[in-house]
Amino acid sequence: MAPSSATPVSSPGTASPAAQAMVVLVMEENHSYEQVIGNASAPYLNSLAQQGASATQYYATMHPSISNYFVLTTGAPQTNDNGFLGPVTADNLARELVAAGKTWKVYAEDLPSAGYLGGSSGNYVKHHNPFAYFSDVINNPQQAANIVPFSQFGSDLSAGQLPSFSMVVPDLPDDAHSCKAAMTCDDNSVLADADGWLKTNIAPLLANSEFQKNGLLLIAFDESNIADIRNGGGHVPFIAVGPRTRAGVQSSVMYRHENTLKTLCTVLGIATCPGAAATASAEDDMFIH
Repeated sequence: MAPSSATPVSSPGTASPAAQAMVVLVMEENHSYEQVIGNASAPYLNSLAQQGASATQYYATMHPSISNYFVLTTGAPQTNDNGFLGPVTADNLARELVAAGKTWKVYAEDLPSAGYLGGSSGNYVKHHNPFAYFSDVINNPQQAANIVPFSQFGSDLSAGQLPSFSMVVPDLPDDAHSCKAAMTCDDNSVLADADGWLKTNIAPLLANSEFQKNGLLLIAFDESNIADIRNGGGHVPFIAVGPRTRAGVQSSVMYRHENTLKTLCTVLGIATCPGAAATASAEDDMFIH
């Protein structure tokens, strides 16, 4: 890994063992680093970038969305067809979490029901939910039951029942992909709506006493806008917040989605990391592990 030019921080502290870690990955959509960072229409997201650690040279894999979600969870694109039906039999995060004795859930907004493995429905988009393609999940009803509507996130958080790994998948208006029918459809409005959703739904996570012990919140954009093809999928924001984060760091190391998958494996104590993540570097200048 190239040397980091991250802003130095003093006494970052010692995190609890990886076995106790709680990681929450929130996915956002289709915006470049320059569109988001410093934009007054996204004040909450930018406050998190200042509060935690951020990557200033993070690049998505390619366009369109689906390949990026698979790199984040399998270490390989698998397909670049958003209409891909699956299944994916390759090694994947669900398989390795279970093998390591860890728990997981996908909290997907507008998901029709718990365990739903069908196609897109309303503002729920299947190709934003890679776990719904994995053979390990499709062929095991107990694993499929870990895909739940986002409405369960707040109750699990309050009850102290969040799993080791949570993937939060907002619906199309709330992930900055597209506007709500009733709102003015300019880009700043789209970002403002997604930013408000984050503040309403993610601020309680950061205030939660269990999360504050050993939590890590990651906010990743799957890809940049379609015109941005820098390094494949464009230059995107990547932000991390929580006690496992080196607060104040702005890393200029070039990172991609496979580096984030490697970080998930490292923080959660997963010995075998899927695909290209097996040999990728973790985002060590941003995290404590």
